[in-house]
Amino acid sequence: MSRTRALCAFSTAIPPPSPRVVISSLVHHSRHVSTTQNAKASAIGLGSTPEPTTTASILQSTFPSSTTHPPPPPSSTATSTIVPTPRPPTKSPLAKLPLSAIIRSALILSISSSPLLLKPCIWALSALASPKIALTDVDRNPILNWLVKTTIYKQFNAGENKDEVQRSIVETKALGCRGVLLGYAREVLVADSETSPHDETLARQEVDAWLKGTLQGVDMATAGDFVALKLTGMGTQAVHLLKNRLPPSEYMGAAITKACDAALAKSARLLVDAEEQAVQPGIEDWVMKYQKYCNSQSPGYATMYCTYQAYLKSTPATIAKHLAMAEKDGYTLGVKLVRGAYMKIESRNIIWDTKEETDACYDGVVEALLTRRYNFMLRPAPESQSRDQVPSVNMIIATHNRDSVLKAHQIRLRQAENNDPRVELAYAQLQGMADEISCELISGFSTSTEKTSFIEQPNVYKLLTWGSVQECMGFLYRRALENTEAVTRTKDSRSAMYAELWRRITRQA
Repeated sequence: MSRTRALCAFSTAIPPPSPRVVISSLVHHSRHVSTTQNAKASAIGLGSTPEPTTTASILQSTFPSSTTHPPPPPSSTATSTIVPTPRPPTKSPLAKLPLSAIIRSALILSISSSPLLLKPCIWALSALASPKIALTDVDRNPILNWLVKTTIYKQFNAGENKDEVQRSIVETKALGCRGVLLGYAREVLVADSETSPHDETLARQEVDAWLKGTLQGVDMATAGDFVALKLTGMGTQAVHLLKNRLPPSEYMGAAITKACDAALAKSARLLVDAEEQAVQPGIEDWVMKYQKYCNSQSPGYATMYCTYQAYLKSTPATIAKHLAMAEKDGYTLGVKLVRGAYMKIESRNIIWDTKEETDACYDGVVEALLTRRYNFMLRPAPESQSRDQVPSVNMIIATHNRDSVLKAHQIRLRQAENNDPRVELAYAQLQGMADEISCELISGFSTSTEKTSFIEQPNVYKLLTWGSVQECMGFLYRRALENTEAVTRTKDSRSAMYAELWRRITRQA
């Protein structure tokens, strides 16, 4: 059975981009993964069609020679020329995917989009994430391990070891993604931290395990890829320090610095995950310390990013504060914006009252950062040096909301048409989720109704979480909880998969 992921889903006919592209004043940088070797990954052009991909070419771009030396970071004022071109014939974006992947996605999404079926699945995943007996331990029950790994694990996770993960990376990039966000699934939830935080021997063992997994992720990544860090994965002592907003221990600090140095040497980037609010303020304190360390070494370019959750009322003020800190210290802030994944366990008073308010927060922050102009949602912090212009920032729009993605893309189109400077931008979706959105992005989101269209080639990334089946159960459990708040969106993905199945049955173009 092919392991190709169901990366794209068909919702409406999206024309593939035209092969004509005119690019000017672009500087190539090996941090960015591009379909060509002489164009910056965030280049905006008239939908350049990637060259035919072979296994050898993918492997070459995915695992470059260790002797390759990256050129300097790209200029933030790089621009490109947009040339109008007639629309080409349309084609289903799922045409290249194996039937087995489409069927698996359709079945899993059918369960995820059904409240009646999703509730028992959440109960089962909760039991598997915290097994009390050997029968429900996926690492000790081989039949259960096989069942989980060939279904839900295969849909949402990249693999248990280096060979499996590298195969997933190759397959993901072959489908048109610029790169991947690799995340090691190991974590320690606040409620599960029962051992003593003062046991130094245990603390060092947990930090060593975290560092080993992190360095494995950096080793598997390529230039321009992201490696996600979960700071609670450093163990019980780390959770204790984060809850109390205390700095990392000397041993933890040395481990984080090693991870930073490894990413810098590989021209990869680090992405610190957001977590529950019991530890999130402490996480942000640590991240800002190491953003200064990493990002100061690459002016205008963020090597480390912090994740912000738009469903929190405090998020705009937090981002504004961090922008002012980065501005003062002279480095580019890295921002990954999500809606959030811990709503079920957070205090309701810290979250926006309605989904519409969360959407307004998300879209307002995106607009401010992309245009680098403060607005009604993102206002300058009191200590900010500028009251109008947002300081230097790089951004990841990590969302499964099509409206938010399209709004951001339209801003980029206007900037491209006006030949305006643009911030470094990537879009990201989780592996196995919102694949129709990833597909539309890869296709360039043809947005004009005129005889000609301007097409931007966005940088699309997929978050690939890896680890043993047991290590990934907590991640899978949270994805199921997240779907209880997004059944309508999951139904859209399910409909897209069934539409593709029908297209194949009826042999439509």
